[in-house]
Amino acid sequence: MRLLPALALAGLLGGCATSDVTLLNDAGTSTSGSVAVFDPKTGREVGALTSGDTRARVGGRAVKARPAKQGFWTNLMAWSPFAPRAYVMYFVEGSTDLTPESLPILEALRQAAQPDDEVQITGHTDTTGADEVNDKLSFERAVEIRAALVKQGLPFENAKVVGRGERELRVPTDDNVAEPANRRVEVILR
Repeated sequence: MRLLPALALAGLLGGCATSDVTLLNDAGTSTSGSVAVFDPKTGREVGALTSGDTRARVGGRAVKARPAKQGFWTNLMAWSPFAPRAYVMYFVEGSTDLTPESLPILEALRQAAQPDDEVQITGHTDTTGADEVNDKLSFERAVEIRAALVKQGLPFENAKVVGRGERELRVPTDDNVAEPANRRVEVILR
């Protein structure tokens, strides 16, 4: 069973004697899960939805699938939260200075960020240097990005900022390897 249909079913059946149930296709596909409906008193299956974009009335009678109303998916998705947006910026070795290639990404982040966004900023390093130094540097990189956003007028003083040092390498390397792809800050907007 797919998560979205299951959530829709749980929300619709919660506390109701009679409800509508809609089984949706996975976004952008023609595949779906299935939902079996059981009589709560007898435990006997009274029907099932087995194809996407179908709908059924659940209550004291058998379940019969019928096509979902036109636009149902669009209307439902209008109520769902936006998918998280990720921005990754890279740094000059041993510093909190962005690489020139990352400046346009910072600008794109500034333009996309909204004052009410939930913001997670995570700093990382490569494996050169001591663990304590890398932990501090990764945190300083994350703080630097937050400061750049605040300087542009975004109220992100309370953004979640963490430094992961060399614990979450984008490119796995041995110790003391200067890997540019690991010297980064990842910003997630929700």
